[in-house]
Amino acid sequence: MSVDLKVPSVGESITEVFIGEWLKKEGEPVEKDEAVVEVETDKATLEVPASVSGVLSQVLKQEGDSAAVGEVIARIEEGAAAAEGAPSGKASAKHGGEAAGGEAAGGEAAGQAAGSGRTPAAGRAAASAAGAEAQPRRGGDGRAGEGGEPAVMPAAQRLLDEHGLRAAQVPASGPGGRLLKEDVQRYVAKAGASAPGGAEEAEAWRQEEAVPMSPLRRRVAERLVEAQHVAALLTTFNEVDMSSVMALRKEYRDAFEERYQVRLGFMSFFVKAAIDALKRFPQLNAEIREDRIVYKNYYDIGVAVSSKKGLVVPVVRNAERLSFAELESVIGDFGRRAEENRLNPDELQGGTFTISNGGVFGSLMSTPIVNPPQSGVLGMHAIQERPVVVDGQVAIRPMMYLALTYDHRIVDGREAVTFLKRIKEAVESPARMLLEV
Repeated sequence: MSVDLKVPSVGESITEVFIGEWLKKEGEPVEKDEAVVEVETDKATLEVPASVSGVLSQVLKQEGDSAAVGEVIARIEEGAAAAEGAPSGKASAKHGGEAAGGEAAGGEAAGQAAGSGRTPAAGRAAASAAGAEAQPRRGGDGRAGEGGEPAVMPAAQRLLDEHGLRAAQVPASGPGGRLLKEDVQRYVAKAGASAPGGAEEAEAWRQEEAVPMSPLRRRVAERLVEAQHVAALLTTFNEVDMSSVMALRKEYRDAFEERYQVRLGFMSFFVKAAIDALKRFPQLNAEIREDRIVYKNYYDIGVAVSSKKGLVVPVVRNAERLSFAELESVIGDFGRRAEENRLNPDELQGGTFTISNGGVFGSLMSTPIVNPPQSGVLGMHAIQERPVVVDGQVAIRPMMYLALTYDHRIVDGREAVTFLKRIKEAVESPARMLLEV
């Protein structure tokens, strides 16, 4: 019996998704609750599991296609036995065609560009790769090929063959450790490698490739432009001496990790300091709704996290009720799941205030953008040892620049500057957060 695979509900306000990578191909067996395909929303990437065990008999939507919530995107033949070996006949031909361009929306364009100047040898290599089955090369663990090499997508394998490269040489960035076509292209460009065929083939690499923006990237772009157009944004700066926090971490790091099984980082200190300051200056924890200012007596702190598909801001709910260990655990979990595209849409909604740490990438100073309808965002930056004057003497201290961008419609400069100064005081003397002085 054929069973429909439908797009599940992924959030109250989401009615459309985009099809991501098919984790199973037509003719492959699937187990109940096994992930079959990835779907992308403007907030996250989710896996759609099979509702029954059987064989994926028909794929109705290809990678990059849009689909409505509840729409049928594939069919599973329940209880059907998997065919031994590779699919044959029409299915094999279909798979071969998908192998040439099914890895990503821009795979075909890149293949044509590279092929415009191929030598006969390169053409034969590409034809041989295109005729292979449309699956990553895998070893016994399902993740790596022979010799510990990563799983290789067909389009990536063609480029490896053309340039005489091994998969193990190229850093893989795809889901589950897969090596993508884009990974090989980046490696070749960085290494300055020449394609087979000399100057003519090298010139063929100087091509442009237009690929659609991901839903997440489009949504991020819309929100950033919206913030600039709707709010009256200003940024104020200060700097904080990190000596006390660093000494505290050094003294209790091992005991903290042994007891709570989580690393003590800097982010929990800044979340605590931000909450302390937000209680004193509630305008930064408020939002504008039409002609009203809505003050909130809870603190849902968004923590900006960089993922492979773009910036996401998961929200720590009721952060004021969490201990240092609980904050570190939640934030660490967000970071891991963001890398694996496993954040839930509900975790990315809401938030009353945001903290962004550009220092992890080496940023010394920046002006973060408010996430509407919030009224403020705190930017952390890299810690750098600098000479500062302490008690009339020049001393070398680990210093960090802080930036606070705020909506001037409801937050005045006095409140913004004093708010940031309070965070500085709390971080430089953490005991003040405990004593609330």
